[in-house]
Amino acid sequence: MRQFIRGSLNLAQISKTQTLRNKANNEFILNALSPLDGRYEKNIVSLKEYFSEKALIKYRINVEVEWLSFLIEKNMVKNERGESIKISPLDLVHLDAIQQKFDIEGAKRVKEIESITNHDVKAVEYYIKEQLEKIPVFNQVKEYVHFCCTSEDINNLAYSLMLNDAKNKILLKTLEEVQTNLISMAENNSAVPMLSRTHGQVASPTTVGKELANFAYRANRQINQIKNAKFSAKLNGAVGNFNAHIFAYPEFDWSSLSQEFIESLGLEFNPYSTQIEPHDSIAEFYNTLSLLNTIYIGFSRDMWNYISIGYFKQRSKKSEVGSSTMPHKVNPIDYENCEGNLGMANSVMKHFSEKLPISRFQRDLSDSTVMRNHGIAFGYSVVGYKSLLKGLDKVEVNNQKLQEDLNQHWEVLAEPIQTVMRKYNMENPYELLKDMTRGKSVVTKEDLHSLIHKLKVPADVKQKMLDLTPGTYIGNAEQMAHVKKYIN
Repeated sequence: MRQFIRGSLNLAQISKTQTLRNKANNEFILNALSPLDGRYEKNIVSLKEYFSEKALIKYRINVEVEWLSFLIEKNMVKNERGESIKISPLDLVHLDAIQQKFDIEGAKRVKEIESITNHDVKAVEYYIKEQLEKIPVFNQVKEYVHFCCTSEDINNLAYSLMLNDAKNKILLKTLEEVQTNLISMAENNSAVPMLSRTHGQVASPTTVGKELANFAYRANRQINQIKNAKFSAKLNGAVGNFNAHIFAYPEFDWSSLSQEFIESLGLEFNPYSTQIEPHDSIAEFYNTLSLLNTIYIGFSRDMWNYISIGYFKQRSKKSEVGSSTMPHKVNPIDYENCEGNLGMANSVMKHFSEKLPISRFQRDLSDSTVMRNHGIAFGYSVVGYKSLLKGLDKVEVNNQKLQEDLNQHWEVLAEPIQTVMRKYNMENPYELLKDMTRGKSVVTKEDLHSLIHKLKVPADVKQKMLDLTPGTYIGNAEQMAHVKKYIN
């Protein structure tokens, strides 16, 4: 067997057991068209429960079953004599079991039916009817499956439930982990002074913690909006007017019943639609998520730059390789990966927000194929967040480099000196400090102290100016780094 041994790394030592265990999964990854299902699959496997084809079928079944249960509860399911069909609570358990026990074999059966119908929602309807035929009491109600519904009545509810569940159970939990780490890092470094940079040039000092807190605060605002986001839904027939409903049962207030049903699912009722729910709430959600991703992209770029100038050090693993030709490299790949994947997510979400609110006349099908890509937006976002978490876990502040830079840039104290001079109404303080510091390659502590000694200010003020250093001129940055008190 060929062996590759470099130092302590021996690739030939990988166990046969591990190889066999990973073989099937590796073959799938190697043949995957999308990196989400391939390279990054381990990071997003939990999303399959919400965005896979099987998941979509399950959500459709849930909606169909819940709608049938609702009609039964409202005594709207009748026999050929026009009498309400009574279904006992015990029998309703069997109806609920259709959705609760739905598994991969059920999904395969739905796809078999779809291969004949060439219609995915109709295949779900026929599947449910097949299940009802196995329960004698439900034989008489099976034609109330999909009652008065157009496919979009089922789809918009299914997608809204899917998004709501994935948001609450996956997205927000991952974001909470990112925020917890970011806030902790900010507070742990609240008092560590650092030169700031505006236009890429040195500027008034801040602290490491305050700069991290800036991003934590901004992100938190968007996360709160995501938490509060409600997805709209409709159930009003082929063109949004309850045409079939009212013709069959004119005595019922269908708008109120539709609202009651939709809100019972935890969704927001939309009274106005065409055949399709206009997806405005989905567009709003993705606009907010996209802005959050943009904030994290900005953070990743800043961390990349801080690492580049030596303000943060990365902990490296001995077995890892940073470059195929340069052995010394330890690259900020997690921040680069975060930036790239969140950018991919944003490109998809931008299309969502531009495309989904538009449909020709009362409906065209162009939204249908787009709606199948929610998992792409969530997937790339989650991969990005997990890369960001890895990046945060790998870095530590380089206090020595931070202090060296502060000690080399006494010119940043030109700002407080000229400000105090203004306070005491001295002539041309800004211009004096500008001539002394602007564009100079070196401004020393002694240069500034020579000027301070000449100032006609109270002795205590002069001493305060003499005691000031780049590392202590941080304003309220240390206090602001404790960002928890400003967010909820």
